[in-house]
Amino acid sequence: MSSLGLILVTIVGIAVLLYLIMHSKMQAFLALLIASIFIGIFTGMDPIFLIETMEVGMGGTLGFIAIVVGLGAMFGELLRTSGGAERLAFTLVDRFGENRAQWALALTGFIVAIPVFLDVALVILIPIVYSLAMRTGKSLLYYAIPLLAGLAVAHSFIPPTPGPIAVATVLGVDLGWMMLFGIIAGVPAMIIAGPVFGRYIGNKVHVGVPAHIVEAAKEEGERKQLPSFGLICFIILLPLAMILLNTVGGVILREGSTTHQLLTFIGHPFIALIVATLIAMYFLGKRRGLSKHQIQTMTTKALEPAGIVILITGAGGVFKEVLIESGVGDAMGELMASSGFPLVLLAFLIATFVRVAQGSATVAMITAAGLISPIIDMVDLSQPSLALIAIAIACGATVLSHVNDSGFWLVNRFLEMSEKDTLKSWTVMETIIGVVGFLVVFGLSFFFS
Repeated sequence: MSSLGLILVTIVGIAVLLYLIMHSKMQAFLALLIASIFIGIFTGMDPIFLIETMEVGMGGTLGFIAIVVGLGAMFGELLRTSGGAERLAFTLVDRFGENRAQWALALTGFIVAIPVFLDVALVILIPIVYSLAMRTGKSLLYYAIPLLAGLAVAHSFIPPTPGPIAVATVLGVDLGWMMLFGIIAGVPAMIIAGPVFGRYIGNKVHVGVPAHIVEAAKEEGERKQLPSFGLICFIILLPLAMILLNTVGGVILREGSTTHQLLTFIGHPFIALIVATLIAMYFLGKRRGLSKHQIQTMTTKALEPAGIVILITGAGGVFKEVLIESGVGDAMGELMASSGFPLVLLAFLIATFVRVAQGSATVAMITAAGLISPIIDMVDLSQPSLALIAIAIACGATVLSHVNDSGFWLVNRFLEMSEKDTLKSWTVMETIIGVVGFLVVFGLSFFFS
C-alpha cells in the first residue's frame, strides 16, 4: 500500500477509535484493540502476524507498567487510608498561614497526586477547601483552583502517575529525565494556573460552600489522629529521590562501575516503589495498629482501579506496535519530517486533538505516544529530548477539558457549580497548565537534541 493509503487508513482508524469511545461509550481498552485490528487488517497485515503483533505490543508494554502502576496504587492507598494526605494539607496550610493558603493547597495537591489518583486525592482534600471558604467567606474557587492545579500538574506531568508512565513506556523515556522536566515545566504552570488564576477567578465568580457541607460542619467531631508531617514527606519523596539519583548517576558516573551499577539498581522504579511501599506498610499500617489482614485487604483493594489503567495502557502498546509493523509509522515519519514541524510541537498538537475529541487525558496520552513513537524510532534522539516530547504530549492531553471529560463533572459535582462556571474555571485552568507547560518544554527543546 502507498504511503498516502497507509495514512488514510490510520486517519479512519483513529476516527473509529473516537467514535467507539464518544458515541458508543465503549470502554477505551476494547476500543483501542478494535482500532488496532482495523488498522492492521486494512493496511494489509497478515491476520496471524497481526495477532502476534498485538501480543508483542501488550506484553512489551505491560512488562514495566503493570509493576509500577500496581505498586503505586498500593502505596497511594496506604497514604490515603492513614490520613497522610490530610496531614500534609493541614500542616502546610497552618505553616503558610491563611493569607498564603492558596500556595499551600497548590503544593499539597502537587505532592499528594504523585502517589494518589487525582479523583481520590480530590475526595480526600476537598473538605479543607470547604473549611477555608467557610472561615473566610471567599469563593470556593479561590482555594479549589490552586488545589486542582497542583493535582492536575502532578497527575499529568510527574511519574509514577499512570499517564506519564504510559507515555514513558511507549517512547522508551528514562523516568528520571521525565520527572525532572515534568517538575521544571509543571511548577510555573501550577503557579500561573493555581494561585494566580485562582485569585482572579475567585474574585470574579463566587461559588458558595454547599449547604449540606455547612450543616455537616456544625456537627463535626474532633479531627482524627494523623501521621506526622515529616514521615509523610519522607515516604512520598523517597522513591522520587531514588529514581532521580539513578538518572544523575547515569550522567556523572562511568558506565559499568560498581557505584553506577548500585545506583542503577536502587534507583530503578521497581526497587524505589517496592521500598516506599514496604515502608508505608510498616509506618502507616503496622505501627498505627493495623493487622496483617487489614493491610492485605487494603492493598488488594487498591489494585482494582489499577487494573483498568494497566489494561488501557497495554492496549495503547498494541496500538503502537500495529502502527509500526503495518508500515504506518514509516509513512507518517516521512510525511511529518517533510512538514518541517518540530517533533515536540507535533506531539503536543496530536495529543490536543485527541484530548478535545474524546475527553480522557490518559487515552489522549497513549494515542499520541503511539502515533509519535514510530517517527521517533527513525530519529536518533537523546533521553532529554525524548522526555521533552513526552511532557509535550502530557501538556496537549491536559488542555481544554470540557463536558466529555470525567474530571470536568467531578469538579462540577464537588463544587456544585453550573456548567458555565465550570468551563470558566476548571477548563481555563487546565488549558493554562497545558499551554504554559508546553511553552516551557518548547523553549527547552532548542537546547537538547
